[in-house]
Amino acid sequence: MSTHGVLLDLDGVLYVGEEPVPGGAEAVAWLVERSIPHRFVTNTTSRPRRDIVAKLRAMGIEVDAADVLTPVVAAAAWLESEGCRHPALFVPDATAAEFAELGVGGAGPTEPADAVVVGDLGSGWDFATMNRAFRLLAEDPGIPLVALGLTRYWRAEDGLRLDVGAFVRGLEYASGREAVVLGKPAAAFYRAAVDALAEAPDEAVMVGDDIRSDVEGAQHAGLTGVLVRTGKFDPTDLDGEIAPDAVLDSVADLPEWWRNRSSDGGIDESSA
Repeated sequence: MSTHGVLLDLDGVLYVGEEPVPGGAEAVAWLVERSIPHRFVTNTTSRPRRDIVAKLRAMGIEVDAADVLTPVVAAAAWLESEGCRHPALFVPDATAAEFAELGVGGAGPTEPADAVVVGDLGSGWDFATMNRAFRLLAEDPGIPLVALGLTRYWRAEDGLRLDVGAFVRGLEYASGREAVVLGKPAAAFYRAAVDALAEAPDEAVMVGDDIRSDVEGAQHAGLTGVLVRTGKFDPTDLDGEIAPDAVLDSVADLPEWWRNRSSDGGIDESSA
């Protein structure tokens, strides 16, 4: 296995909620010291990149906004390429502000929309909000449904919470159309991240806590998928049809695995 670059998930890998994963900052520092190309990839759409950068820096991880790839960045570029200037944004206010900073102005509640963009609205979802998104899609079959990822759930301080994927699937079912996915596990999202590394997909490693979005999604895009036993990891993840290329106790074990990785590409379930 020839690996030269690393993609790191954030929530569940470098931190869980507001708590840093022990050894995470040191693992990133190790990558920096050895000039190993790396980027941070996340499906988080509840906060803009500047807040993500500030959170990582507070944990001792030096990072610039350009090092963080989010679905918002990918979606803004896609909407511009498709000529969608006034999407209905079902995202938190801070995320809507980032869309505006990237040149995408959201349509107001009573204005016509040329796309429906669904992100991590969290507790902001209610029947009226979900139904408004559905009606926009039902009344104009020509506008796209844009999903900022398809993550099923995530682990917060108080336990598991539904993520954007559950709401996107509901809108797909009700409207009878397929979403354009601009986040994990979409292959295009991973290809964009690999391009930022200036590496070939088969030379890049994705480290995540989600067996589907992080590991399976990365593998389908040609990357090596490494699963960590933190965040939303569940032991039953290893009993399914998805086989990670490696399983580590946490991202803190990445440097040792990197040094000792085997050449056969098999699963390494060591904790070292």
